[in-house]
Amino acid sequence: MKLFGVLLSLAGLLSAAPTPQNKHPLALRDGGNLTACPGYAASNVVKTDSSLTADLTLAGEPCNSYSEDIKNLKLLVEYQSVDRLHVKIYDADLKVFQVQEEAFPRPENGKTNSADAALEFNIVEKPFSFTIKRKENDEVLFDTSSSQLIFQTQYVQLRTSLPKDPHLYGLGEHSDPFKLPTDNYRRSLLNSESPNIPFNSNLYGTHPVYFEHRGGKGTHGVFLLNSTPMNIFILRDDAGNQSLEYDTIGGVLDFYFLAGSKPHEVSKQYADVAGYSAMFPYWTFGFHQCKYGYWDVNMVAEVVGNYSTAGIPLEVMWTDIDYMDLRQDFTTDPERFPIDKMRELVSTLHERGQRYVLILDPGVHAVAEQASYARGHEQGVFLKAADGSDLLGVQWPGSVAWPDWFAPQTTEWWIDEFRRFFNPETGINLDGIWVDMNEASNFCPNPNCDPYPEGNPPIPQNPPRPNTGRPIPGFPASFQPTSNLKARADTNQSKGIPGREWFNPKYSVYNHRGGLSDFTIPMNTTNYDGTKQYDTHNMYGHMMALTTHDAMIDRRPELRPMVLTRSTFAGTGRKVTHWFGDNKSAWEDYRITIRQMLAWVAMHQMPMVGSDVCGFNENTEERLCARWAMLGAFQPFYRNHAEQSTIQQEFYQWPLVTEAAKKAIDTRYKLMDYIYTALYYQTKTGKPMINPLFYLYPEDANTFAIQEQWFYGDALLISPVTTDYSTEVTYYLPNDTFYDYWTGSKIQGQGANVTETNVNYTSIPIHIRAGTIIPTRLHSANTTAELRKQPFTIIIAPSDAGKATGRLYLDEGEKIAQPDVSEIDFSFDGGKLSVDGSFGYKGDGGESITVERVVVLGQEKEGKVGTWDEGRKEVVVEGEWRFDGAWGFEL
Repeated sequence: MKLFGVLLSLAGLLSAAPTPQNKHPLALRDGGNLTACPGYAASNVVKTDSSLTADLTLAGEPCNSYSEDIKNLKLLVEYQSVDRLHVKIYDADLKVFQVQEEAFPRPENGKTNSADAALEFNIVEKPFSFTIKRKENDEVLFDTSSSQLIFQTQYVQLRTSLPKDPHLYGLGEHSDPFKLPTDNYRRSLLNSESPNIPFNSNLYGTHPVYFEHRGGKGTHGVFLLNSTPMNIFILRDDAGNQSLEYDTIGGVLDFYFLAGSKPHEVSKQYADVAGYSAMFPYWTFGFHQCKYGYWDVNMVAEVVGNYSTAGIPLEVMWTDIDYMDLRQDFTTDPERFPIDKMRELVSTLHERGQRYVLILDPGVHAVAEQASYARGHEQGVFLKAADGSDLLGVQWPGSVAWPDWFAPQTTEWWIDEFRRFFNPETGINLDGIWVDMNEASNFCPNPNCDPYPEGNPPIPQNPPRPNTGRPIPGFPASFQPTSNLKARADTNQSKGIPGREWFNPKYSVYNHRGGLSDFTIPMNTTNYDGTKQYDTHNMYGHMMALTTHDAMIDRRPELRPMVLTRSTFAGTGRKVTHWFGDNKSAWEDYRITIRQMLAWVAMHQMPMVGSDVCGFNENTEERLCARWAMLGAFQPFYRNHAEQSTIQQEFYQWPLVTEAAKKAIDTRYKLMDYIYTALYYQTKTGKPMINPLFYLYPEDANTFAIQEQWFYGDALLISPVTTDYSTEVTYYLPNDTFYDYWTGSKIQGQGANVTETNVNYTSIPIHIRAGTIIPTRLHSANTTAELRKQPFTIIIAPSDAGKATGRLYLDEGEKIAQPDVSEIDFSFDGGKLSVDGSFGYKGDGGESITVERVVVLGQEKEGKVGTWDEGRKEVVVEGEWRFDGAWGFEL
């Protein structure tokens, strides 16, 4: 969410500013005598049909460059599937931290015979190095021979060679180019609150996976399962040699190599490791509205009413922390958002076919009279300070305690708080939940901060908090965690080496907020299972989001949850989704949202993503907001959201934006089943619902760096105007046949740029890729519930050979268990349309879904059936067909 300007000012004064060396990405690699490091030697190499193991021993005197060298390591190589190779290098004593299974469940090892695998592992025993090769073309994908492995208690380095000017993607979260820079570029992975999503910085999430595309030679992926903060460098030396280097401050080297070789196959293989996306409710594709600063429940209702008056469909209303009493979780302001009025608001929205979402933060106000805190304190759910008291920091309500998401009683407590506060009979019967500030963001600028000193910037009406170690107000001295609580785990295996330098290790991971522990939970904090925040910090929001998903399942076991989280880790997408954080109302942020979407959907397996439309921070303006309303309609998650101090930016505030929003939402809603189908198949196959151009044209080098166009599904090419205040756009059309979505005209792409002028602020260029069939609703509607009652139009865009295919998935739209679904296949060949598949879903009213129109584009003459539109060069066949069995006709 946001920080008050006064808090930001204080942060600037109190935080440790990044050192001058951090201004250059390679400066962080200086300071250790790395050339003296001896590397390792392999011994006791044992091979089986599907694995390899070896001992790795330090090959000389330790260099102790940034910390102590670990003398004895283990190597494990597993051919887990035909297209996945697992390589892990870890300490022989099993002291170094490894990511917990509960945070990241490991994929099954299928024990593929190495002779059958697409990848080949080769080891050099002394000095130890290894290569990964693609067998089908002998392409070396990973080669560590150019430098020695360094494995220390607080510094691990591994480097792999790269081709010249490689095409690399991923390594989120960032606001940098979609195709990553390769001239001495740094990616830092340390989750942090990131107002205005700064460039070349650590942001809210950690996803240490990259895809490398080599054109006709194939695409592969490399995922490092390591949650400890790290820098990743893409290097170029003076001779032009290129490499990628991992520099972590802990953890093991736990790699998954994904063979590809097509781009979408790598996406699928990464889903096999990190988890396939959750399937979200149909209604989540509707338009959403939020703003920090809706003063009371009446203002929230007024915004809903204003959208209705303006004729702009609104599916979901959100409320930020404004609804809380003193900004405390699981409360409502008794005057501005009384519970009875909140219940009336929700019931009214539901009667109108609309939905409601609220926000929660991780910090729980640490005062005795706060019931959620009192229950959590009694159950021992909070992270502890050294003296055993609840560890305190500062978030919106003032002093807060931090839930320990690795403690089993925390899950039970969090679920119970949901049952109490979001009870459909007595509480707020919301439809989705939004978890924010969960990096975790701490208003305390550093670990030495008193969470509530005299003179701290005012947080209105908050009572002062006690210092750590003082008795909790209103509780007897004996009120501390007691023996009736579940004991903490006593094993130290792979929990992390004790006694490390927690705050200022010699090797520095870049953090745009300052030091490692600045503005977050201190890194020396111990979790329930004995691990440290130093190693698990990057998973704090991930664990909160997954626990919140479980709480939503508990309160509505039959329905798919909608949980939106700011902070993420690899695999978060298997249960929840993400928006791109606190951007600003600027043209560059408008452009950034496209490249962020491409990476998140295709590379990180989190498809239901989007930005704060029109921008969150700073004031937007009419033309930018109109363009953004159009662009946002062709991204998966579509929400207008703004910060408290900004002007109102609801779509109805300006005539131009109103017009743009009506057209955008009308088009989006007609296409909703098309994109809902694409989401369904991503959850089943991993194939992205949003495609970078090189995914569909992998041998066209002109597509490799395109980051301001995308395929919505696999049929619709979206090419928005991205130049500030312009009505001209230059976009790329691959060497293929396309049809203009708006006019139906046939266009032959030449593998070249096309410039389109006079693109007004209520327009966006869209092209249909030839060879595809798109199911659309004949009419739009004000809500998705009404939309689902509309009949279909089928749009056929034949290839030059006269062929086209498409598909449609239909279900009830919200339930987890869907016994009656339809998976329909469309095929057009030689003028004949065939509709086949399964037809279990009979419609919301129990009657089968109808098709009232079939449109065949690019037709030069009349057919046996239908009406030929000579101007649009299309044949329109009217009728009524039903999705209750196979059917078709010949044109």
